[in-house]
Amino acid sequence: MRTVEAAADDTTADGAAARAPAARLMRRLGRADLRAVPESRRALRELLRPWGRPEQSEIAELLTSELVTNALVHTDREAVLTATVGPRGLRVEVRDFVAREPRPCVPDADDGTHGRGLVLVESLADAWGVRAHGVGKAVWFALGADAA
Repeated sequence: MRTVEAAADDTTADGAAARAPAARLMRRLGRADLRAVPESRRALRELLRPWGRPEQSEIAELLTSELVTNALVHTDREAVLTATVGPRGLRVEVRDFVAREPRPCVPDADDGTHGRGLVLVESLADAWGVRAHGVGKAVWFALGADAA
């Protein structure tokens, strides 16, 4: 299920109130359904088309793929992807239902393509983090001038 909706971005970088519309994507990701990875990339690409920042859109797609893959592979549970883009930038969050906190690690050369997701997020995002919630956590990243 995918939902794209308008939302109000309620503060500017200097803390002043703003009412610029923001676009939002919300998608439920099925348990261990790795088809959700390319589907999430396509949905994010569609959301970001009006954003007009192709280089950041490509980074956003890559980082979203990493967070979605991590949530589905490392938790074996469902997840929820939320992306919001507005005048201040983009924020992507993947919420899962396992409390174990992810940690970036430097992969060995023998690991192939595994173990690089959070290292990419850490190096390419303007800001990122992990937020605990009642059941599980949300891993997020932000891109844009005022991302932090």
